[in-house]
Amino acid sequence: MPELAYPLASLTHHPTPTVVTVGSVQIGEGCPVVVMAGPCSVESREQTLTTARAVKALGATVLRGGAYKPSTSPYGFQGLGIEALEILAEAKAETGLPIITEVMDPRRVELVCGYADILQIGTRNMQNYDLLREVGKTQTAVCLKRGMSASLAEWLQAAEYILLEGNPNVILCERGIRTFETYTRNTLDLAAVAALKSLTHLPVIVDPSQGTGRSALVSALCRGAVAVGADGLLIEVHPAPEQALKDGPQQVTPEGFATLMTELAPIASAVNRGIA
Repeated sequence: MPELAYPLASLTHHPTPTVVTVGSVQIGEGCPVVVMAGPCSVESREQTLTTARAVKALGATVLRGGAYKPSTSPYGFQGLGIEALEILAEAKAETGLPIITEVMDPRRVELVCGYADILQIGTRNMQNYDLLREVGKTQTAVCLKRGMSASLAEWLQAAEYILLEGNPNVILCERGIRTFETYTRNTLDLAAVAALKSLTHLPVIVDPSQGTGRSALVSALCRGAVAVGADGLLIEVHPAPEQALKDGPQQVTPEGFATLMTELAPIASAVNRGIA
């Protein structure tokens, strides 16, 4: 794929690494590693506030939580919608943590922008070009997840759609790709993180929760992600994963998150990053 397919995202055409600023948090090359943590889905006020307080106390600097959830099955939990956005707003007001949440519908971009500090584009929507153009018309930061079967070139061209509309605040998120392996939910491609550092100026973060589908593997993959140069992590945390309405097996408990954060510190220090 010729490099001109994504000139705005290209490191050659933009040799200075982009740092995306969200409130007081900076995400990008040369900045401390940012940890975004919270439940896969906003299920209730109590669940979300409990998790937000816990991850804040343990060192997370961004709160994640899904208000609108894409489910492979139409019978799966689809999220609480506006009610979830209002709960996230309450959690932000109490903890001060910026919010990252998914937007799925171009018609809801303006609404979600009223609550979110980072708009997440999920794997199924990486090539939803109408949605990419719409978030590109905002100045709200966008976390663009890799499509589950997307090449790096396709991923960067998706980012180009957002940049072309005038929004420079794009963060790439490696969240695993679909392979023949069935033990893990996806195959987390940490090589992509290192490769992207030679291809693009955009920040790159890693979601090891979606990347493996197994909470027992999350800590090890977080350590690996930081070691290969990830600028941030997107981690699912739930106070009672066994009771979660969606993706319980991949969510760590607050206690597990505490251990994970302790294990990350020396890895980040070894690569001269530190934890935000």
